Amino acid sequence: MTLLQAKDITVTAGAERLLDPVSLDLPAGRAVTVLGESGSGKSLLAQALLGTLPGGLLAGGTLTVGETRLDPARPQGSRALWGRAIAVLPQEPWLALDPLMRGQRQVAEVHDLVAGDPAPDDRASADLAALGLEGAGAKYPWQLSGGMAQRLAFAAARACGARITVADEPTKGLDSDRRDDVLALLRRGLEGGGGLLTITHDLTLAAGLGGEILVMQGGTVVERGSAERVLAAPEHPYTQALIAADPAHWPRPDPMPEAAPLLRAERFTVARDGRTLFAPLDFTLSPGQVLGVAGPSGCGKSSLGNALLGLLPHQGRLWRDPAVPKLAFQKLWQDPPAAFPARITLAEGLDDLLARHRIDPARVAPLLDRLKLAPDLLARRPAAVSGGELQRIALLRALLLDLAFLFADEPTSRLDPVTQALTIRLMVGIGRETGMAMVIVSHDLALLEAICDRVIRLMPG
Repeated sequence: MTLLQAKDITVTAGAERLLDPVSLDLPAGRAVTVLGESGSGKSLLAQALLGTLPGGLLAGGTLTVGETRLDPARPQGSRALWGRAIAVLPQEPWLALDPLMRGQRQVAEVHDLVAGDPAPDDRASADLAALGLEGAGAKYPWQLSGGMAQRLAFAAARACGARITVADEPTKGLDSDRRDDVLALLRRGLEGGGGLLTITHDLTLAAGLGGEILVMQGGTVVERGSAERVLAAPEHPYTQALIAADPAHWPRPDPMPEAAPLLRAERFTVARDGRTLFAPLDFTLSPGQVLGVAGPSGCGKSSLGNALLGLLPHQGRLWRDPAVPKLAFQKLWQDPPAAFPARITLAEGLDDLLARHRIDPARVAPLLDRLKLAPDLLARRPAAVSGGELQRIALLRALLLDLAFLFADEPTSRLDPVTQALTIRLMVGIGRETGMAMVIVSHDLALLEAICDRVIRLMPG
């Protein structure tokens, strides 16, 4: 039985075609996974199928969901299927969750209003417990770590048991244990006769789901086939580069020579609600050095970096070189959409930064080129830029301030492996050249071990 059939799906912006024709079938009990670089058209394909394309973009082709035939050019017809026939796991949980509603209520509302369940709170509580979110039900999304917010969005999307699931980067920001949990949940849905369309950068997830893989580049499917064949014997050069970009294959960096410290922490920890988040730490960071921080979701990784920047109170001693201005200590946010004004273009935001800090505008173009960003991206608003492109623009914005210290919170969680390799090596290279020290948080231990002078694994306090 075929749950979803898409034929010659395209996306255009006026006379420009952004997505070449893509056809796919989603049989019951099977997975289709779409891999590709940021801006390759993966999310455009998913949005065209769901009827959620941004204004100004037009989908074409034909789409059949179950027995219902839909016209992608008229997306209103797809919306009646949301939650009932199609569950959507969003790429950005912060944008999908209501910041003014507690976690359990968000899941219970789906059970109540969409499924008509007579005991929505009980069902919501069980859903959260199954994802290890027992304590998150009473909290607001902004009180949760990125990984916990992702799992909350997962619980809300899957609350009504739709047979088709469209998952946009479902393991983004999750540690390996939680990623395995999500993989198990997705596979359980397949075993029950569901279908899964996944947009992901996670090669491990793609291998675990099996089924069919489509590899996209520049709005075109450049390779497709069984997951086993594509991942073991890729034929297209881009697919080969995608797989070779695994951090486990990267050469280890040369250690930075010791220098006068920029920052020193002694018996350093952070408490929240009377609870110590992690065991006290001792470390020193010199110019150009990179410190990696790993650990499970909710263990305090982001809180550690925020405390080093003076954004949270801490316990223990923290010394920062008093000769370095406070502005030279900055943060690269885990969720870049939350760090950009939504209603102005990226160029307007950069112009404000340049004017406020009297920065030469001529510095922008070389950084755009070095980060492999098209200048015309700056004419768009944040919502019209892919997650990977937006993260690199956030990095550009930070580098304009001539930093001495950068706290990078999951800086590559939105990047495909090839772009991740490019971006993270660029960050480390700039740090080495300019003497910018970095603390990098990541759930990817292999990535940290490939780029950092030292890696700390946080343990509960």
